[in-house]
Amino acid sequence: MSFRKCTTAEADLGMLYYISDTEGTGGRLKACAEDFVVNEISSLPEPAENGKYTIFKVTARNWETNRMVRLLSREMGISRERIGFAGTKDKRAVTTQLMSVDAPPSILDNVSLQDLTISDAYTARRKVQIGDLIGNEFVIRASGVAKPMDEVKGICEAVTSEIKKRGGFPNYFGVQRFGVMRPITHKVGELIVRGDLEGAVRCYVTDPAGPVSLDEEAAKARKLFAETKDWTGMQKYIPDSMSFEKSIVAFLNDNPGHWAGAIAQLPTNLQMMFVHAYQSYLFNLMLSERIARDIPLNKPIVGDTVIPLDADGIPHHENPVVATEKNLDLVERQVKLKRAFVSLPLYGSLTVIPDGEMGDIERQILEKEHITAQDFIVPGLSHCSSEGSHREVMCPVKNLGYEVEDGSYKVSFSLPKGNYATCLMREFMKSEMTDY
Repeated sequence: MSFRKCTTAEADLGMLYYISDTEGTGGRLKACAEDFVVNEISSLPEPAENGKYTIFKVTARNWETNRMVRLLSREMGISRERIGFAGTKDKRAVTTQLMSVDAPPSILDNVSLQDLTISDAYTARRKVQIGDLIGNEFVIRASGVAKPMDEVKGICEAVTSEIKKRGGFPNYFGVQRFGVMRPITHKVGELIVRGDLEGAVRCYVTDPAGPVSLDEEAAKARKLFAETKDWTGMQKYIPDSMSFEKSIVAFLNDNPGHWAGAIAQLPTNLQMMFVHAYQSYLFNLMLSERIARDIPLNKPIVGDTVIPLDADGIPHHENPVVATEKNLDLVERQVKLKRAFVSLPLYGSLTVIPDGEMGDIERQILEKEHITAQDFIVPGLSHCSSEGSHREVMCPVKNLGYEVEDGSYKVSFSLPKGNYATCLMREFMKSEMTDY
């Protein structure tokens, strides 16, 4: 099973291969928000007339989820912890997602934010949470393509055919997991796991992580902080666009050297994201090495952990099955019928390295990184600790289609939750990382 090698900066994130062997169309995504349309597929809480929670949909243009929640909480005059959502969304997009608030529906009348519309409100007895997300529907336009349009149509047809034939594409964690313009999230997570909390804070606040910054004011502030050991009184140099960094520096002004406390100033889901991003980087490396050794993605080998799907087609990580010599035929059949998927670990404190060739791969990568399971227990930062999990090595696609237009093309499809639309689009485009 031959895979095309990646020669862009995505390789630095462990994304070393493409499943499609065609040349890419080139081009870029998100020239405007309307080029990236996302509609959540969610499990709706059952309506209840006297329910404690208000459920509602938010359609937003150019809103990053963490910032949206922060400003919604300010508009409503409540804690951000009382607002629930099923999944995070990219900023440069038009998104529709499900949310909840621990308050009566009338509180929504207080919200007046530009390019944000609230609709379909009702009450329920339970809130919206991450597990309520089933998947996402996408309509994505690639513009400014480098190839002539007749070649673009041929490339789109070939990539679509290849993905349908193979039953999906490599389930890498995409560039959004790490940051497109500042791919540092996994670097911060690695420093946290290694116990270097000061290094983690300094990396988050100061590392530009790329040759170009779209925010010159932020770039100047990061450079200033990188050159200054004492951050006392430095809040005035932080622009409003760096609100999370500002909260960190303000805390350190009052609590010098309290690096764990500084990290704890960040939203809970962002704290978790740091270590999750490092786990994602390790996963990408393991997946790429599996591909390099020509081990199938859609067929288990002895030692593989296979994840069954539930009734909604969602991986049931609580009931993994380890492939053995005795059950290999049965497990192979379930994977072939798309009732289960081969997985790799998101390495954490409870991860057990399997026997067989994949176990050898995982062990070699972890030894090269000088990382052990116990490193994922982070004292004083419970949200940064992780027991680990598994992730499917192949991402299935539903309703995959394309439409070639003048100078651009659109791709429409649906993905299960937790998977990256850009990892599908990279198969078509094969562009530089910043074009996604």
